Amino acid sequence: MIVDQSIVSCRASLLTLAFFLLCTSLTGPSQADTSLVDFEEIPSIRPETTNGLQTFFQTLDYDWAALEDGVPLLILENIPHDIDQIASIKTKKHSFFMGLLPMVLLANQEIQKERRDVQLILSRHGTGQLQDADLERLDKILKRYGLRGHPLTDHRTRSRLLRRVDIIPPSLVLAQAANESAWGSSRFARLGNNLFGEWTYKPGTGIIPAGRPAGATYEVRKFSSLYQSIRSYMNNLNRNGAYRQLREIREILRDSNQPVTGMALAQGLAKYSQRGNAYIVEIQAMIRQNRLMRVNNASLRLPKAETRKIISTAGSGLFSSRSNMIGHRLPARQDP
Repeated sequence: MIVDQSIVSCRASLLTLAFFLLCTSLTGPSQADTSLVDFEEIPSIRPETTNGLQTFFQTLDYDWAALEDGVPLLILENIPHDIDQIASIKTKKHSFFMGLLPMVLLANQEIQKERRDVQLILSRHGTGQLQDADLERLDKILKRYGLRGHPLTDHRTRSRLLRRVDIIPPSLVLAQAANESAWGSSRFARLGNNLFGEWTYKPGTGIIPAGRPAGATYEVRKFSSLYQSIRSYMNNLNRNGAYRQLREIREILRDSNQPVTGMALAQGLAKYSQRGNAYIVEIQAMIRQNRLMRVNNASLRLPKAETRKIISTAGSGLFSSRSNMIGHRLPARQDP
């Protein structure tokens, strides 16, 4: 395997330690239970070039054809700086989608954990099994999803909570990320880790877009990591009144035991862009053309033992020295 020599090497000992911690912190031979994983133990990578990222994927046996074997658990700290210079559209798309997919699945697993917690707490109501910790957990989830009320006693609040605390199909996340960030090459993606064009109205905290109308005060949000951008985007779709239709579509699919797909939920994105229905058509076209439906059932996995050995001994040229592969603490989440 030819290693991209333009990238500074990462210390193999840290790689070995990272994957040792990851393996001892997870249950099951293949499916990663991230509810038991501290974010500090998740390997994080900062690729200097697209070729370097592709090389890393090869060491993990990570490709479209191998999705059924699972997606490796990792955090991508940045989109390679040269991705907009890659002549091969296939390579550009592969790097972008494969790089983001582990974080999309991880964010969805966080949401699934929240949903299970909510369902468990609701089921304990009236049984005498509720504890103070349950009520504290429920209160935090209510705040995260922008709700007030008492779901234990108020049916309307309970219904709204379950309607909001649910996953966003990976196919939709990837299509919107590619569309909104120009495959990770936009100024907002590079300078602010913003993959989805989210705004903020707090002066001086974001990036002022070129061509902002006179008198407008909005800025494009800055995020401390790509993962934070993904998590915030999901929270935005799950709590913002503009996307109520998306949540209602998802609820109908759940109630009828049908798959929750990106194609279906895209119908609820009319207010995401000023282009309205034309935007929906474009996102659905991106899902179809890139065959992103195949990622909807993807799941996280632990690297195979032989792959961990390859990573620990072949790290030269794969990562920037700024990435230690371990000790990557995700900052406190910010609600939009």
